[in-house]
This record gives sequence, structure tokens and C-alpha cells, in this order.
Amino acid sequence: MDKVKQNALQVAKEIVVKFVETGRISPTNFSEHFGPIYYEVLRTIMTDTPNSTNASPRSIIDADDNE
Repeated sequence: MDKVKQNALQVAKEIVVKFVETGRISPTNFSEHFGPIYYEVLRTIMTDTPNSTNASPRSIIDADDNE
């Protein structure tokens, strides 16, 4: 896993944990929310990073998995 994905994973985890702590997400529906939050964080990082492509996070992940 490259550094950008690792950072996005960490940020998404912290966001979801905070939402669980505040009651906005319950532990039972964690999986419904984690994926979309992770992809949004990754998309934001990739769009705001210099020299980044405007590709979707899913296509970036798929491309990295094929390497």
C-alpha cells in the first residue's frame, strides 16, 4: 500500500471512529459508512495533491493493484 492510500486509510478510520463516538454512526453499520468515507478522503487527497491525476480513487486503487 502506498503512502497516500495509507494516509487516507488512517484519516478515514479517525473520522469513522469519531462518528461512532458521537453517535452519528453505530458500530453495527460501520461497514456501510467506512468505504464511502475512505474513497472521499482518497479523492480529496488525490485532487489536491500537485502532479495528481483527476482519476477516480477506485481507478487509482485498481491500477495500483495491477502493478
